[in-house]
Amino acid sequence: MTRRLAQVAQKVGVSEATVSRVLNGKPGVSDATRKAVLSALDVLGYERPTQLRGERARLVGLVLPELQNPIFPAFAEVVGGALAQQGLTPVLCTQTKGGVSESDYVELLLQQQVSGVVFAGGLYHQADAPHGHYKVLADRRIPVVLINAAIDDLGFPGISCDDSVAVEQAWRHLVSLGHERIGLVLGPSDHVPSQRKLAAARAIAGESGTTVPDEWVARAMFSLEGGQAAAMRLLDQGVTGIICASDPLALGAVRAARRRGLSVPADVSVVGYDDSAFMNCTEPPLTTVRQPIEAMGRAAVELLCVQIGGRTVPSDELLFEPELVVRGSTARPPRTASR
Repeated sequence: MTRRLAQVAQKVGVSEATVSRVLNGKPGVSDATRKAVLSALDVLGYERPTQLRGERARLVGLVLPELQNPIFPAFAEVVGGALAQQGLTPVLCTQTKGGVSESDYVELLLQQQVSGVVFAGGLYHQADAPHGHYKVLADRRIPVVLINAAIDDLGFPGISCDDSVAVEQAWRHLVSLGHERIGLVLGPSDHVPSQRKLAAARAIAGESGTTVPDEWVARAMFSLEGGQAAAMRLLDQGVTGIICASDPLALGAVRAARRRGLSVPADVSVVGYDDSAFMNCTEPPLTTVRQPIEAMGRAAVELLCVQIGGRTVPSDELLFEPELVVRGSTARPPRTASR
């Protein structure tokens, strides 16, 4: 017990006597401190006293599709930190191939009587994926916030980086360098953010009287290997600039160019999306479109807390402005490519 008191006190930044008062249900402790102590118990893996177990609803599910893409640990850090500041404990649910599914995680979170769930990527992106577990959350009136574009009619509030603006920034950058043959590496055809990116590219190309042929659009799973395979198909079509829907896809495109004996950016320019960790350390450093992760993550937690407090929020999508970060993976196209 003494060791537990000391660890919890150190975690929260209060005295052991204060922790003891919380655990014994005694007065003289502020509500914020009480919540912080109970959250610290959960984080450190200690069982709450029996009379306080009903308050375990201060848990919030944070569901991620993977951890290999650095953007998702970045979101987890921001969202988890913002939740802790509100006296809420994040429960990280990460999907792995052949492991626990998103719907299974939702069932587990419901069993834990969580106060809400934040999804930072998931099946809500894909129109053809199963969505029954979202309906369960809606039917039980569990507060939910979705990060980045979702299919229509789910009815949950969302926080998104503006896909259209992201592609416009990347496209105009390549055009300003002189590129005319610009290809896209996107996610599956039912993937909503990819749909938005493609629509934006075609709209921008149309402004100058050009088009984006289907052969210049390659679909891939979101991985380095997927990006490499998709970029190989685009290189066969003679594109000189490639805009990718994620940084791992872009790194795969760089690898594809090198496997063809091409140089990036002398022969092919590559633009990523996210500006995830270490993209300034790649060779060459990756030009990419940065998502404002800090602002998006904090906004998601704010929306969730409003719902947890019993107030309603519009089921609108809040769009955040991305920022093009120009580094070494883009340059003028080779002269022989100008047509």
